[in-house]
Amino acid sequence: MDEEMIMACEEDGTPTGIATREEIHIKGLWHETFHCWIVEIKDGTPYIHLQLRSSDKKDFPDLLDISAAGHILAHESIVDGVREIEEELGIDVKFEDLISLGVIKDQLSLKNFKDNERCHVFLYKTAHDLNGAYRFQKEEVAGMFKFDFQDFYHLCMGDKERIESTDELASSHTPSRKSVALADLVPHGASYLEQVVIRIQKELENEMK
Repeated sequence: MDEEMIMACEEDGTPTGIATREEIHIKGLWHETFHCWIVEIKDGTPYIHLQLRSSDKKDFPDLLDISAAGHILAHESIVDGVREIEEELGIDVKFEDLISLGVIKDQLSLKNFKDNERCHVFLYKTAHDLNGAYRFQKEEVAGMFKFDFQDFYHLCMGDKERIESTDELASSHTPSRKSVALADLVPHGASYLEQVVIRIQKELENEMK
Protein backbone atom coordinates (compact mmCIF):
# COMPACT_ATOMS: atom_id res chain seq x y z
CA MET A 1 0.00 0.00 0.00
CA ASP A 2 1.44 3.36 -1.05
CA GLU A 3 2.15 5.72 1.80
CA GLU A 4 -0.10 8.76 2.04
CA MET A 5 1.45 12.02 0.87
CA ILE A 6 0.27 15.06 2.83
CA MET A 7 0.79 18.79 2.37
CA ALA A 8 2.65 20.20 5.36
CA CYS A 9 1.89 23.78 6.31
CA GLU A 10 2.57 26.58 8.74
CA GLU A 11 0.34 27.01 11.79
CA ASP A 12 -1.70 29.55 9.79
CA GLY A 13 -2.28 27.08 6.94
CA THR A 14 0.36 28.37 4.50
CA PRO A 15 1.63 25.31 2.54
CA THR A 16 5.31 24.46 3.00
CA GLY A 17 5.76 21.25 1.03
CA ILE A 18 4.72 17.62 0.69
CA ALA A 19 5.72 14.95 3.22
CA THR A 20 4.79 11.37 4.03
CA ARG A 21 2.32 10.71 6.80
CA GLU A 22 5.13 9.15 8.86
CA GLU A 23 7.35 12.21 8.42
CA ILE A 24 4.46 14.51 9.34
CA HIS A 25 4.05 12.77 12.69
CA ILE A 26 7.74 12.21 13.46
CA LYS A 27 8.65 15.86 12.86
CA GLY A 28 5.39 17.28 14.17
CA LEU A 29 4.65 19.22 10.98
CA TRP A 30 1.40 21.16 10.82
CA HIS A 31 -1.13 19.68 8.38
CA GLU A 32 -4.83 19.80 7.48
CA THR A 33 -7.40 17.22 8.55
CA PHE A 34 -11.13 16.64 8.07
CA HIS A 35 -13.31 15.90 11.11
CA CYS A 36 -17.02 15.11 10.94
CA TRP A 37 -19.13 14.71 14.07
CA ILE A 38 -22.50 13.02 13.52
CA VAL A 39 -25.41 14.10 15.69
CA GLU A 40 -28.74 12.30 15.37
CA ILE A 41 -31.85 14.16 16.53
CA LYS A 42 -34.46 11.75 17.91
CA ASP A 43 -37.69 13.02 19.50
CA GLY A 44 -36.03 16.38 19.98
CA THR A 45 -32.98 14.95 21.79
CA PRO A 46 -29.51 15.11 20.17
CA TYR A 47 -27.32 12.00 20.26
CA ILE A 48 -23.68 11.99 19.19
CA HIS A 49 -22.18 9.00 17.38
CA LEU A 50 -18.66 7.95 18.37
CA GLN A 51 -16.60 5.59 16.26
CA LEU A 52 -14.86 2.62 17.88
CA ARG A 53 -11.48 2.29 16.21
CA SER A 54 -10.42 -1.14 14.99
CA SER A 55 -8.03 -3.19 17.12
CA ASP A 56 -5.87 -3.39 13.97
CA LYS A 57 -5.21 0.35 13.89
CA LYS A 58 -1.57 1.36 14.39
CA ASP A 59 -2.53 4.48 16.35
CA PHE A 60 -4.98 4.36 19.26
CA PRO A 61 -6.67 0.99 18.62
CA ASP A 62 -9.90 0.13 20.49
CA LEU A 63 -10.56 3.73 21.54
CA LEU A 64 -13.61 5.83 20.74
CA ASP A 65 -13.11 8.64 18.26
CA ILE A 66 -14.68 11.28 16.04
CA SER A 67 -17.56 9.88 13.96
CA ALA A 68 -15.39 10.07 10.81
CA ALA A 69 -12.05 11.78 10.23
CA GLY A 70 -8.92 11.67 8.14
CA HIS A 71 -5.99 13.50 6.62
CA ILE A 72 -6.35 15.80 3.64
CA LEU A 73 -3.95 14.40 1.04
CA ALA A 74 -1.55 16.63 -0.86
CA HIS A 75 -3.67 16.64 -4.04
CA GLU A 76 -6.98 17.22 -2.22
CA SER A 77 -9.03 20.17 -1.01
CA ILE A 78 -11.03 20.29 2.23
CA VAL A 79 -14.17 19.46 0.24
CA ASP A 80 -12.60 16.11 -0.72
CA GLY A 81 -12.44 15.19 2.97
CA VAL A 82 -16.11 14.17 2.83
CA ARG A 83 -14.91 10.91 1.25
CA GLU A 84 -13.87 9.78 4.74
CA ILE A 85 -17.52 9.40 5.76
CA GLU A 86 -18.36 6.97 2.98
CA GLU A 87 -15.02 5.13 3.17
CA GLU A 88 -15.16 4.55 6.94
CA LEU A 89 -18.92 4.37 7.58
CA GLY A 90 -20.49 3.40 4.27
CA ILE A 91 -23.08 6.19 4.24
CA ASP A 92 -23.45 8.69 1.41
CA VAL A 93 -23.17 12.25 2.73
CA LYS A 94 -22.67 15.26 0.49
CA PHE A 95 -20.37 18.10 1.51
CA GLU A 96 -23.35 20.45 1.17
CA ASP A 97 -25.08 18.47 3.96
CA LEU A 98 -22.37 19.42 6.45
CA ILE A 99 -22.32 22.39 8.80
CA SER A 100 -18.90 23.97 9.18
CA LEU A 101 -17.75 24.48 12.76
CA GLY A 102 -14.54 26.18 11.64
CA VAL A 103 -10.88 25.28 12.13
CA ILE A 104 -9.78 24.00 15.54
CA LYS A 105 -6.08 23.45 16.17
CA ASP A 106 -5.24 20.17 17.86
CA GLN A 107 -1.76 19.49 19.23
CA LEU A 108 -0.58 16.25 20.81
CA SER A 109 2.92 15.09 21.69
CA LEU A 110 3.56 11.45 22.61
CA LYS A 111 6.61 9.22 22.33
CA ASN A 112 7.61 9.07 18.64
CA PHE A 113 4.33 10.80 17.71
CA LYS A 114 3.87 14.56 17.37
CA ASP A 115 0.58 15.69 15.93
CA ASN A 116 -0.07 19.30 14.95
CA GLU A 117 -3.38 19.47 13.11
CA ARG A 118 -5.46 22.23 11.63
CA CYS A 119 -8.76 20.39 11.96
CA HIS A 120 -11.53 21.45 9.59
CA VAL A 121 -14.44 20.44 11.77
CA PHE A 122 -17.95 19.73 10.49
CA LEU A 123 -21.27 18.70 11.95
CA TYR A 124 -23.59 16.27 10.18
CA LYS A 125 -26.97 16.65 11.78
CA THR A 126 -29.65 14.14 10.83
CA ALA A 127 -33.12 13.07 11.90
CA HIS A 128 -32.64 9.67 10.25
CA ASP A 129 -32.07 6.57 12.35
CA LEU A 130 -28.67 5.37 11.17
CA ASN A 131 -28.91 2.04 12.97
CA GLY A 132 -28.35 -0.54 10.24
CA ALA A 133 -27.20 2.07 7.72
CA TYR A 134 -23.52 1.91 8.58
CA ARG A 135 -21.19 -0.34 6.58
CA PHE A 136 -17.85 -0.12 8.31
CA GLN A 137 -14.40 -0.26 6.75
CA LYS A 138 -13.29 -3.19 8.89
CA GLU A 139 -9.59 -2.33 9.07
CA GLU A 140 -10.53 1.14 10.35
CA VAL A 141 -13.76 0.87 12.33
CA ALA A 142 -15.00 -1.78 14.77
CA GLY A 143 -18.34 -0.21 15.68
CA MET A 144 -20.29 2.91 16.51
CA PHE A 145 -21.78 3.96 19.84
CA LYS A 146 -24.46 6.56 20.49
CA PHE A 147 -24.38 8.90 23.49
CA ASP A 148 -26.74 11.59 24.70
CA PHE A 149 -25.02 14.74 23.45
CA GLN A 150 -25.53 16.60 26.72
CA ASP A 151 -23.78 13.79 28.59
CA PHE A 152 -20.90 13.94 26.13
CA TYR A 153 -20.78 17.73 26.46
CA HIS A 154 -20.41 17.48 30.24
CA LEU A 155 -17.78 14.74 29.91
CA CYS A 156 -15.67 16.91 27.60
CA MET A 157 -16.11 19.97 29.81
CA GLY A 158 -14.98 18.04 32.88
CA ASP A 159 -18.35 18.07 34.63
CA LYS A 160 -18.75 14.28 34.45
CA GLU A 161 -16.17 11.55 34.89
CA ARG A 162 -18.05 8.81 33.03
CA ILE A 163 -21.05 8.45 30.71
CA GLU A 164 -23.08 5.52 29.38
CA SER A 165 -23.94 4.87 25.76
CA THR A 166 -27.62 4.72 24.90
CA ASP A 167 -27.17 2.30 22.01
CA GLU A 168 -24.67 0.43 19.90
CA LEU A 169 -24.96 0.81 16.15
CA ALA A 170 -24.23 -1.85 13.54
CA SER A 171 -21.66 -3.99 15.32
CA SER A 172 -21.97 -7.51 16.67
CA HIS A 173 -18.59 -8.07 18.29
CA THR A 174 -18.47 -5.24 20.83
CA PRO A 175 -20.43 -4.77 24.07
CA SER A 176 -24.02 -3.62 23.52
CA ARG A 177 -23.50 -0.78 25.98
CA LYS A 178 -20.31 1.08 26.76
CA SER A 179 -19.43 3.08 29.85
CA VAL A 180 -16.68 5.55 29.00
CA ALA A 181 -14.40 8.14 30.56
CA LEU A 182 -12.18 10.59 28.69
CA ALA A 183 -9.39 8.00 28.87
CA ASP A 184 -11.49 5.76 26.57
CA LEU A 185 -11.37 8.38 23.80
CA VAL A 186 -8.52 9.02 21.40
CA PRO A 187 -6.33 11.66 23.09
CA HIS A 188 -6.52 15.23 21.85
CA GLY A 189 -4.99 18.55 22.78
CA ALA A 190 -6.23 20.23 25.93
CA SER A 191 -9.01 22.33 24.43
CA TYR A 192 -9.97 20.46 21.25
CA LEU A 193 -12.94 18.50 22.62
CA GLU A 194 -14.14 21.49 24.62
CA GLN A 195 -14.17 23.64 21.49
CA VAL A 196 -15.97 20.94 19.51
CA VAL A 197 -18.82 20.46 21.99
CA ILE A 198 -19.20 24.20 22.57
CA ARG A 199 -19.57 24.79 18.82
CA ILE A 200 -21.97 21.87 18.37
CA GLN A 201 -24.03 23.11 21.33
CA LYS A 202 -24.20 26.59 19.81
CA GLU A 203 -25.36 25.16 16.49
CA LEU A 204 -28.07 23.11 18.18
CA GLU A 205 -29.22 26.11 20.21
CA ASN A 206 -29.40 28.28 17.07
CA GLU A 207 -31.73 25.74 15.49
CA MET A 208 -34.05 25.90 18.51
CA LYS A 209 -34.46 29.69 18.26
